[in-house]
Order: sequence, then C-alpha cells, then structure tokens
Amino acid sequence: MSATRAPRSDAFNKRTNRRGRNQHSSSFLIQKCVEIEPLPALRDAAADQRESLFLQKLQQCSIIFDFSDAMMDVKSKEVKRACLNELIEYLSMENAITERVYPEVIQMVTQNILRTLSPSDNADYDPEEDEPTLELAWPHLQLVYEFFLRFLESTEFQPSIAKRYIDSKFVLHLLELFDSEDPRERDLLKTTLHRVYGKFLGLRGYIRKQVNNMFLRFVYENEKLNGVSELLEILGSIINGFALPLKAEHKLFLQKVLLPLHSAKSLNLYHAQLAYCVVQFVEKDCSLTQPVIKGLLRFWPKTNSSKEVMMLGEIEEILDVIDPSQFPSVMELLFKQIARCVTSHHFQVAERALFLWNNEYIVSLVEEHVQVLMPIMFNNLYRISKEHWNQSIVALVYNVLKTFMEMDQKMFNELTEAYNDKVTARAAASEKRREQWGLIATLADQKRVALAKARPDMEDALAKFESLTLSEKT
Repeated sequence: MSATRAPRSDAFNKRTNRRGRNQHSSSFLIQKCVEIEPLPALRDAAADQRESLFLQKLQQCSIIFDFSDAMMDVKSKEVKRACLNELIEYLSMENAITERVYPEVIQMVTQNILRTLSPSDNADYDPEEDEPTLELAWPHLQLVYEFFLRFLESTEFQPSIAKRYIDSKFVLHLLELFDSEDPRERDLLKTTLHRVYGKFLGLRGYIRKQVNNMFLRFVYENEKLNGVSELLEILGSIINGFALPLKAEHKLFLQKVLLPLHSAKSLNLYHAQLAYCVVQFVEKDCSLTQPVIKGLLRFWPKTNSSKEVMMLGEIEEILDVIDPSQFPSVMELLFKQIARCVTSHHFQVAERALFLWNNEYIVSLVEEHVQVLMPIMFNNLYRISKEHWNQSIVALVYNVLKTFMEMDQKMFNELTEAYNDKVTARAAASEKRREQWGLIATLADQKRVALAKARPDMEDALAKFESLTLSEKT
C-alpha cells in the first residue's frame, strides 16, 4: 500500500470572482488503491468480541481518501462514512471505552483531523466579502469531530489515561486548525478545544499560552487568523470561571492581548466576543475598570466610524457593570471622548453616543457627578443642537440637554449664559478683526495714492508688477 499527499488546489481552479464559493481538500496523507469492505455490525457482535471489532473499525476509519476526485473510491468512502456513524452510536453503549481503545481513538482522530491546511485559493481573501473555502473532506471530517466529542463527553472517559495521548503536541495541532476558512470546522473545533480544556487540568496553562501567542501574532504581525471569534468565545467561558482574586497572568493577558485586539482592521468580525471577554474582567475585578477604559481610549479609532460605533457599544456594556466607586477615576477622560463622538459628522457615531442617555444606570452615574460632567458635555451639545445636519440627532441632543437641565437647573442656566456670552464675544472679535483688516486696506490704499502723486512713474511700475505671475516676480 503506497501513501502520497493529496494534491493542493489546482491553480486553474482558483476563484476569478471575489464572492464566488470554492471548495478544496487539505493536505491529507492519503492511501491510493485502497478498497475497504464493511465489517460486521457492533450491535450484532458478541460482548467479548466487541472491543476487538471496535478497534478494527477504528483502524479502518484511519484510512484517508482523496476527496478532490468525487468519482474515486466512492464505495470505500461510503463504507467509512457508515462505519463512523456506527462508532458514534457505539460510544453510548455500556463499557464501550476501555483502556485499550484510547491509543487507537487518538490515532484515528489524528489521522483524520490533524492535517496541514492548504493555502487559501484567494490570496486576497476578505472574510467580509468573500465566501469561505469549504473543506471537500467534510462528510468524513464532521463525523470524526462528532465521534471525538462523544468520546470526550462520555461518562466512561478517563482523563488520567487519555493524557498519555492527548498532550501539548496534540493541542498545538488542534489550535493550528483554527485558521481553517471553513466555519463549520471552526465551530466544532471550538467545542472540541473547550472540552479538552475542561478535562485536562494540566493542559490549561499551555492552551492559554498558545492562544495568547496566536493573538499576539495576529495583532502585531499579519492580522491573519480566521478563528479569532471562536477562540474568544472559548476564552469568554474560561474567563467566566476564573477564581478570585485574579492572577497577575490573567490581568496581563487582558492588558497586553485583549485590549490591543481592538486595533485590528477586522474588529467587526469578532467584536461581540471580545467585548464579552473584557466586560467579564471588569465584572470580576472592579479595579481593572481604569486600565480597561484607558486602554480602549488609547486604541480609539480616528477615522473608522463603524469601529467607533462598536467601541461606544462596548463602553455602554462596561458602564452597565461598573462599580460606582470606580466611575470618578475614569469619567473625565471617558466623557471627553463621548463629547467628541457627539459632534461627529457621521450620524451613526453621534447617535450611538447619545443613546448612552437611554440607559438609566448610566444616567444615574452622570447625575451623581453632574457638576463635573455637564461642563464637559454642554458646549458640544448646545452647538450641535443649532448646527447639526441630521434632525434626528438634533432631537436626541434636545433630550440630553433636557436631562441635564432637570439634573441641575442652576448650572444649566449658567452654562447657557456662558455659552451665549462666548458666542457673542467670538462674533465681536470676528467683527473687530474684519474692521482692523478693513482699516489696514484703507491705509494701504491711501499710502498708494500718496505715493502715486509723489512719484507718477511708480503707479505704472506697480501696475506692471501686479500683472506679473508669481514665477515672473521671483
């Protein structure tokens, strides 16, 4: 029996349309000219023969077929598919998992799942616009994933035995598969890795460290990792289970890894999961409020309005769970940024910032510190109530101003008077400037007339000089 690598995607089959759907097969170690025959059913076998038959079926399912040719080994592919389904059902039977099956199960899973991913058919692949490249071998892969999950979740599964075979090398290969373009595989990988994390205490630190490294490469090197949202979803569950007080390692992960993820161009693909992780940290340890808010402000987008809208949503989630004692330490910096967002010409940014006043808890926090926050917000709010091009924004601004007025009528009146005085002073200064420039122009004309009377020949020289172009003058 000879073994060869499955050919990678043919260059002539590459997508010519950015939005086109494509399929390819990863680089499996496949066996050529292999035909497998159905083995007896496990349910019909005698109890003392089931283990042996189960091992034979596992070995049979370790044979890999080439799915790049749909007409090749059709019968054998169907035999393997039926065998995998039977293995999944067998795990629900009593005494299905014995010590002898562990190495064979891991070997079968390794052969099928832990493979080299082929390079993307589209070098300029954009997850937002392009259809993902789907795995051709998915009919078998899906069943192997489901079998492995059933194996891990079985009440008979013993981590003390399995840890001999499910080690750091196995986990590292599993993590590498999160770069698969196929969302179906990433979804099953997410569940699989979470089960491994839950079952093997000794691998938890290693898994967190490797995920940390993957995110750092994503942020600071190439920004290419298809499974960011799935990894963050796993982390959200892990963070939720962190014991208090939080370890320094976990706080460092928040500040050095999670917060910088906000700077990536593809933030919209995983922001919901990222925001959940950040909020979990703030909920668990209120002392992290200040570094989190300052971190978000440090990575605040300057020209990307859609990212601004997402960040404002995350700010609201954080303020929703913030400890009132921590609010004064961040309120000035935070509301200066919110004040800038309110004046944005992009109406969605301004609208999202103004929607913060629809949150009763946030309004109560503002009310407690209205003496500090109203002066920060007032001038921008009052100005755009007169100048903003979008009437729905103007209506929202009026509601916010009304809220401030109800909080502190006296301060509101003082700020209104100060603003009007400032506008009047600015108009007077502008008028004075115009008058001064007018006076300068008049004096220049008078000087020119006087000079023309004293030196008639200078008038013609000045007229000729003024008619020259800039290059001719120099």
